Amino acid sequence: MPSFVYVLGCQTKDRHLTYVGWTTDVERRLAMHNRGTGAKSTRGRIWVLLHTEKFRTRRQAMSREWYLKRDRKFRKRLTLQA
Repeated sequence: MPSFVYVLGCQTKDRHLTYVGWTTDVERRLAMHNRGTGAKSTRGRIWVLLHTEKFRTRRQAMSREWYLKRDRKFRKRLTLQA
């Protein structure tokens, strides 16, 4: 089953926030984050989808997620483009 890595973005008063995750259904997961039933750190904010990548396996997606969570330059470029 294909899996996806996604990057979400949110603008607060003084900064841009990003969140990186993986899922098998990006639209459902984004809706969960915006409903407040996603990850604890995303609650209470409205998120927009900044980036997705598709992988053949869950393991590949989880590996890429680990990398993107540590790649702050990449996430910063995404927020500047949005």
